[in-house]
Amino acid sequence: MNNTLRPSTASTVFVHSLIFLFPFLLLITNFGVGLCSFAFVLTALMYRRQGWPVLVRHLTEIRGVLVAFAAVLLFAILQGLLSGDFRMRDVEKPLRMLAAVTVTLTVLACRPSRKALWWGMIAGAVAGGAFIAYQRWGLDIYRPGGLINSITFGDMMLCLSLMCLVATLDFAGRGAVWPALGALAGLVGSVATGTRGGWGAIVLAALLLIRYGHVLRGRWRKVLALLALALVVSTYFIPQTGARQRVDEGISDVRQYFNHGPSYTSVGIRLELWRSALQLIERHPLLGASPPVVRAELEQLVTDGHAHPFVLEAEHFHNDIVQVLVHGGVIGLLVWSSTLVMPFLFFRRQLQRGDHRRNAPALAGMLLVLSYFSFGLTEVIFWSVRSNMFYAMMLFLLAGLCLNAREEAR
Repeated sequence: MNNTLRPSTASTVFVHSLIFLFPFLLLITNFGVGLCSFAFVLTALMYRRQGWPVLVRHLTEIRGVLVAFAAVLLFAILQGLLSGDFRMRDVEKPLRMLAAVTVTLTVLACRPSRKALWWGMIAGAVAGGAFIAYQRWGLDIYRPGGLINSITFGDMMLCLSLMCLVATLDFAGRGAVWPALGALAGLVGSVATGTRGGWGAIVLAALLLIRYGHVLRGRWRKVLALLALALVVSTYFIPQTGARQRVDEGISDVRQYFNHGPSYTSVGIRLELWRSALQLIERHPLLGASPPVVRAELEQLVTDGHAHPFVLEAEHFHNDIVQVLVHGGVIGLLVWSSTLVMPFLFFRRQLQRGDHRRNAPALAGMLLVLSYFSFGLTEVIFWSVRSNMFYAMMLFLLAGLCLNAREEAR
């Protein structure tokens, strides 16, 4: 390979197909994210001589994002060494998330059209929505979750929906109906799972779109955003969606818990887990504790009558912030939160530069970060490898598209 190598027609088709398949395969296969991750690594290695100089040229802009993901990996290694129980599986997720920078390298080297990503999102939202709708109303499964679980599936569907909404910026005239269809399919799919925790992301998304409403060129795009919000609200009044039942159940669960009634409910379990976690955080506030120590101390809380026995059945604490505080302390929380804050600031800067070519990927990036933050308030969205890799890969993909737009402006 030499410095004059440029992507051939065949490789250009491959890269566009890869970018399309990444969101399309996300929810309808178990291998999609892993396969695309591996393919991006190989492609970045193949075109490293073209991508690396461009990345270095924009290093000042993206340095904060890279440092944030590198810090999470270093902290995981440090924790393992200090605990004397270092295991490679404990650093797998942060290592793979940092390796997702190869997505940016691929995008910078091959300079694909971002329409490939938008079409992949649209197809992914429609396919995922059809899949989960069939489970919900065809198979009559009360809380369908596709190939994963209802909460994660619903959250990811909602995330795709919101990003499809801003993708309308890159579709002219009647063509914008396609990303609008993806946004609708994503909302329907999220509602079909019965997930409640993700609804907070809609509120944050609405605030963001209001703040940056000037980039939504055309009156009808703003109307479309309002209609999407109205659609979600309307599901409360449609019995077949189950939304009203889920809301009423949540209110009832909270009342029962604080009135010392039955606490083995969806919300009650979360509240008890958070109460138990606070007791653990008080013992290790700075660096948290290793999983074996956390388990032993949680069992002791149950033995002493300071926690309900059902907390031992949960895989995690159903809140990203609480989860990180328990296992990483305040320092771990600062390190982890940087993977949300630094990308958000990066995309906000891209949006504020006034170049309309960066509006869609920058706004999609901000929605991605806000969505994951909101999902993590009632669930550990960063628990599974799939959800971790989707966040990192999509983030670095959108970042690459923003930087490519900067290159075009040069």
